[in-house]
Amino acid sequence: MIAQEIRQPVIWSALAVLALVLWLASGSIDALAKFPADWVLAPTAVMNAFMERCVELFGPAFKAVGWVLEWPVRWAQMLLHALPWSVIATFFVLLGWFGAGWRLALFAGVSLLYMAVIGYWGESMNTLAIVLISVPMAVLVGFAFGVLGFYSERAKRIIMPILDLLQTIPAFAYLLPILILFGFGTTVGLVASVLYAFPPMVRNTILGLRAVPGEIVEAGVMSGTTPWQLFWKVRLPAARKQVLLGVNQSTMASLSMVIIASIIGGTNDIGWEVLSTMRKADFGASLLAGFVIALIAMALDRITYAYAMKPKEIDGPARSPWIVGGAVLLGVAALSLVIPALNEWPKNFVWNPAPAMNAALEKAVVDWRLWIEAIKNSAFFYVMLPIKIGLGQAVSPFTWGFALTPMLKAGYAAFVLAAAGWAYFRNRATLASLILLWGVVSFIGLTNTPWPALFAIIVYAAYVTAGRGLAIGTALALAFLILAGVWPQSVLSLYLCGIAVLISFVVGTAIGIWASESRIVSAIMRPIMDTLQTMPLFVILIPFVMVFKIGEFTALLAVIAYAIVPAIRYTEHGLRNLPGEVIEAAETIGCSRWQMLLRVKLPLALPAIMLGLNQTIIYGIGMLVIAALVGTNGLGQQIYIGLGDGDFGVGMTAGIGMAAIAMIADRMTQAVSRRRQEKYGLEVQAV
Repeated sequence: MIAQEIRQPVIWSALAVLALVLWLASGSIDALAKFPADWVLAPTAVMNAFMERCVELFGPAFKAVGWVLEWPVRWAQMLLHALPWSVIATFFVLLGWFGAGWRLALFAGVSLLYMAVIGYWGESMNTLAIVLISVPMAVLVGFAFGVLGFYSERAKRIIMPILDLLQTIPAFAYLLPILILFGFGTTVGLVASVLYAFPPMVRNTILGLRAVPGEIVEAGVMSGTTPWQLFWKVRLPAARKQVLLGVNQSTMASLSMVIIASIIGGTNDIGWEVLSTMRKADFGASLLAGFVIALIAMALDRITYAYAMKPKEIDGPARSPWIVGGAVLLGVAALSLVIPALNEWPKNFVWNPAPAMNAALEKAVVDWRLWIEAIKNSAFFYVMLPIKIGLGQAVSPFTWGFALTPMLKAGYAAFVLAAAGWAYFRNRATLASLILLWGVVSFIGLTNTPWPALFAIIVYAAYVTAGRGLAIGTALALAFLILAGVWPQSVLSLYLCGIAVLISFVVGTAIGIWASESRIVSAIMRPIMDTLQTMPLFVILIPFVMVFKIGEFTALLAVIAYAIVPAIRYTEHGLRNLPGEVIEAAETIGCSRWQMLLRVKLPLALPAIMLGLNQTIIYGIGMLVIAALVGTNGLGQQIYIGLGDGDFGVGMTAGIGMAAIAMIADRMTQAVSRRRQEKYGLEVQAV
């Protein structure tokens, strides 16, 4: 342990010196600044050749499968369009009523009414039709793999990395191979939705079955059940809540992927409305259509969650509510035959506030232009640019109002050395060495740090946090990025995502703590978080683009808006669900409010907070692809290039690169979480 405490500061300091020396040498040795193009292996050609061969061999089979899969979607669309709007709205109201009472029924009713009033009923039904087909498919596939992973440890070791890939490769990267194999049409959205939505079902099925108490299983065995009966009559009912939570999460994932698939068209759904109006810079119409998707998602989320959490009836489900519900539906259907307004929403009652919304936004932008420009320029020149290209290049008369003279450079070096010396003499040698490393990288800039030095820093960070295994995996992943020729784009993605995640986690955790202490703040934040998490990612960009125009700052704000939600949600959840006896004990010994928060609640809520950090990183990386629409040049832009050109190799290489970054971050946060849990004597939980 002592040797390790000595070794870490030495290695971190050596890495700081290495980065500085290589940066100084990179002026005369180009290979240090940029990986030589002659050494790039370019796997894109191999990937494209592989995909072309797959199309030659299996193309007709995939086209046939796609043709078959189109029919259930068409039938679902025909059914939803044939039914009166009032019948569908009443059905969802009844689902909400039986699931959780009048509040959920009212929310479902208002959501369906909004779709009709705004004039997007037909498009909403097309989206809902794909969800109605994709969710059962995803649930069945996920349940089957979950059961397999539960019974076979070998199968689980194969399944879990595949799930990691499917959940970390950006959704847009899915579309390209599916589009090449299946062709245009609704099948693309359906297949992509199933692939994206079944992993949560797998994870929740395995988790639920593994969490069944041993005494319940033993009781089932003692009663003489067969293995088949033991599973269906004992294990599965005991794991019911967790499995139904998997259905809930798969439903949400399916809906989000259906919207993303709209980028290639194929159906006149609500996602296509969002995308087409966004391309026209029609902020009002895009936002109105986006709210439709958000309401669909929130309604389905609350309904499925309500049934997942609803206690199971001991003597079987009560039939009378469903009989009454069926009678109500028949009554509404009968009325729609004689009252035309109940059959088809009257066009005279359609309300379109989009022009007024656009005018209001334009006026606000004009009136507040000076403040908007000041915020944008300050954040970009004083925070983003120094991290990107370093203080050595970012500080100039144009940006900061003065030049970085040799005297100022010497002062900066003296400040870094003084800070490191202060930490060292306080017996914090590791912190001192990290200050030195931070000082060097801050001056050089992330994108200007020589690739061998940045490679070594990241690999050693993985070793320190999680040991040799993750260090080897990180080295292999980074080697892929370098040899594939996407290292510069990867660093750009790391720069933007790193800033966004840091801001999202700090601000989100603070808001989560505040919400856990105040029911009013919690009540205000919940609909905001639901909207941000269910709103199509395209729509999140629109207000930022309208206000701040195209640029990296706009992309940063969009990533923060999407990635901040998990930090808030998991922090509040962790702090609100602490063991009551521990809180009572702390109150008994006279802890003040701040002592209770800092010394009791936060350490106990650490697993949930670290899960929030983990998910914030994943959300941030996922949003980078959407942020590429407004001017970023990282891996997300490469995915768009591949999708636009039909270049499978380019798109998939970038997608795998983003997945590699996400999985490295995921494993590192898990390792940090385990270490902190062990420090506080908590039961170690996997992130």
